Amino acid sequence: MGKSHSKLTTEQLTELQSSTKFERKEIQQWHKGFLKDCPTGELNRTEFKGIYKQFFPFGDPSRFADYIFEVFDRNHNGMIDFTEFLQALSITSRGSPEEKLKWAFELYDIDRDGMITKTEMLLIVDAIYRMVGSMVQLPEDEDTPEKRVDKIFHLMDKNKDGVIDMAEFKEGSHQDPLIMQALNLYDGLV
Repeated sequence: MGKSHSKLTTEQLTELQSSTKFERKEIQQWHKGFLKDCPTGELNRTEFKGIYKQFFPFGDPSRFADYIFEVFDRNHNGMIDFTEFLQALSITSRGSPEEKLKWAFELYDIDRDGMITKTEMLLIVDAIYRMVGSMVQLPEDEDTPEKRVDKIFHLMDKNKDGVIDMAEFKEGSHQDPLIMQALNLYDGLV
């Protein structure tokens, strides 16, 4: 599916309808736009970072875009094809809270071991702070990535073992309005 196809087959459309929350016409429109922006049918890391730079011109989104790229690139071949793009877009824009939490957990679980360490969370939170730059005024207890991570771990690491598993992440996310707000950021946009 990742190679240059000017038109999706009926089989591809049916598969995308079953694996996303998009209707047939929407899939065709997204595919047309994707091929316009990515004539090869794939998006590489550099192009992906360029897209993020357009949305965050006053900060440095490159590190965060790298982490997001890893979650989009399901087959880990260094490229995002249309299927990977649409499936990620489907989750982030139309997914259930449960699906979004699972997706966010994958983002923070950089080494994919099923646990989020403080180091992993700090890498992501630091990347977010660099991306938004000075555009957001944060409360004093969250004005550095370290303070934010400490606050999150205090809230989520219930058994105090120094890592957050999926169950702790889900429970803690429901208690932190900022996390739930961030997960719903793209709702209704597409």
